[in-house]
Amino acid sequence: MRMIRSYCLLLCSVLLLCGFNWGVFGDSCKEAQSLVDSLETARDEVQLRQTEAKIQALCPDGAAGHYVSALMLERVGNVDGAINEYRQALRQESTFAKASGNLGLLYAQQGRNSEASVELTRGLAASSNSKYHKALGRILADMKVYPLAIHHLTEAGTVLTRDPEVFATLAEIQLAMGQPAKALEEYGRALSADPSYEKAHTGIASIYLGRNEPDKALEELKKAEMANPQNRQIHLMMAGIYEKKGDSKLANYENLLAGKGKVVTPAPAGAISAPPATPLTASLNPAKQDSVEPAAAEDLDKNVELLKEAIKESPDKAAEVYGKLGNLYRSAGKDTEAIAAYKEAVYRNSTSSDVYLNLGLLHEKHANLDEAVVAYKQAIKVKPDNSAALLRLADLYLARGSHAQAVEQYSEFLKLKPDSPDIQLKLARILARNKDTGLAIDAYNAVLKSSPDNLDANREVAALYKLKGMNDKAVEHYKKALAQQKDDSDTRNALVSIYVKNKQYDEITELLKGAVELSPEDPNNHYKLGLIYEFRKDYDNAVASYKKAAELKPDHARAFNALGRLYMKTGKISEAKEALEAARKADPSLEETAVLLNNIRDEFSPEQHGISKSLRSSHSRKGRKGKRSAKSAKSGVSKKAGSSKKSAGHKKSAATGKAKSKKH
Repeated sequence: MRMIRSYCLLLCSVLLLCGFNWGVFGDSCKEAQSLVDSLETARDEVQLRQTEAKIQALCPDGAAGHYVSALMLERVGNVDGAINEYRQALRQESTFAKASGNLGLLYAQQGRNSEASVELTRGLAASSNSKYHKALGRILADMKVYPLAIHHLTEAGTVLTRDPEVFATLAEIQLAMGQPAKALEEYGRALSADPSYEKAHTGIASIYLGRNEPDKALEELKKAEMANPQNRQIHLMMAGIYEKKGDSKLANYENLLAGKGKVVTPAPAGAISAPPATPLTASLNPAKQDSVEPAAAEDLDKNVELLKEAIKESPDKAAEVYGKLGNLYRSAGKDTEAIAAYKEAVYRNSTSSDVYLNLGLLHEKHANLDEAVVAYKQAIKVKPDNSAALLRLADLYLARGSHAQAVEQYSEFLKLKPDSPDIQLKLARILARNKDTGLAIDAYNAVLKSSPDNLDANREVAALYKLKGMNDKAVEHYKKALAQQKDDSDTRNALVSIYVKNKQYDEITELLKGAVELSPEDPNNHYKLGLIYEFRKDYDNAVASYKKAAELKPDHARAFNALGRLYMKTGKISEAKEALEAARKADPSLEETAVLLNNIRDEFSPEQHGISKSLRSSHSRKGRKGKRSAKSAKSGVSKKAGSSKKSAGHKKSAATGKAKSKKH
């Protein structure tokens, strides 16, 4: 017996050591797969790395393990390796939506649009990922499938509210469709996300040029130039505007910045030709000029030498000339040299606010943010009304999370340029995020004062009014937002919630009717409309709405359930049973459906049910009466038998007593 026990223990040890897990670890890959979703919500880098390590430990050769390997390869820039890992994950788990979506993003990055669109669509089949929507929207825009592109980019924009590229792409689509007014609105949203987004500024400028409004176009191009002074296209556009305005000097200047030769403006007939301008010679005496015009790239070295000679000849003007030298290098794209020249100007106590501003822009461009902050502050100190420096400093503070300082700088900027709705909107959002609701509402109202139809401002201030319980004001602004964007489901739902609270059923009905008209193929819109009809006891319209929802989505369990419930209310039991059976088939977990079906079984034939019930009651009463009689009879017999036994026993005792007495 002891030998058998020893053999059994040995066998168990061998099995365990040989890797048999008897199902204990069989679900490790499932556990790893469930952890994949938590990667996106990791609080910090440490938690992310720990979760990735756990996934790979649980399922190193499974789909989840390959997915994590792909993420790691992406982070180090190994795109081809990441693509192979995502493919491997999909070979093992073909319905792995995140792997498909991420693979689609990498294909799009490589320009493989056909493959990207397939994978992105698979990714979106399981979840509404804003990055997938954005990438697919851009691909469809390139393919000129504009309605679908608009759908996906709009979906992306609801989440990526700080991504100007999404809205700029929507603007380009609107332009391609011949709707410049809508394009302007989208460019405005791009600038709300990033006020320095040059693509939006140049796009707006193009629209203004098409409307023959060159001054407005020029204003936008100057903002674009501040964001990216090396963009030659901006300078070419500005040169063209100056040519049309007859300002040949500024046109030449912009053409030079764009790398082109000077524009020759023909002299009027009979006029005496003036000697050619020599701006570089004039630069030798910096006291006699306001700015140095950079020459074409091939003349850069010569112009640098001329400025250096000017510094030697006029050391007292060195700070000013170093500033001009910095401008020359900056326009040529030589940032390192430009920074050195500007620093030299600062060292020599330059009094030019633009020197500090340009130095700050270059520092910011190269991610030297501390130096950029110092430079912008100095630019403001030298010139308190330098709006560009105020704006850049505010944006830097915002990016760093220093909200109080950002609010201060944006407020100063708005004192100088009150007609800046994009900055007012940014300020309002910061205040709302900081829970300064009253100040945020004031800021939103400042936006709406200059742009009463601003979609975002109306929608966001409405949410704040709703938060404060000021539902009348909230409704007013939600309505304005809905007028601008009728398919805004979030705004429509917010209005519905207010109307429900106020028991304004007519308004709810109209809103839900509007939703059905806008999206007649959406079954949920018909279902919701049916609910309000049912609540108002308009059963015919409710039935029609539920039927339409079920027609559009044959497995719409709630629509079938509501239809069955309504048929029961109106006494149509067989129709109710049919609808409820369809609901149960579509979703067996619906509790209400099960309850309603049980009620139908109990109440299916009311008349027969009543008769059988009375018969059962009568039979039950008779039965109970018979049982009582039988019990009584039995009880009587028992008592009689008991008394007989008792009497007999008594007689027996008496006889025994007599016999004993005789014996004695």
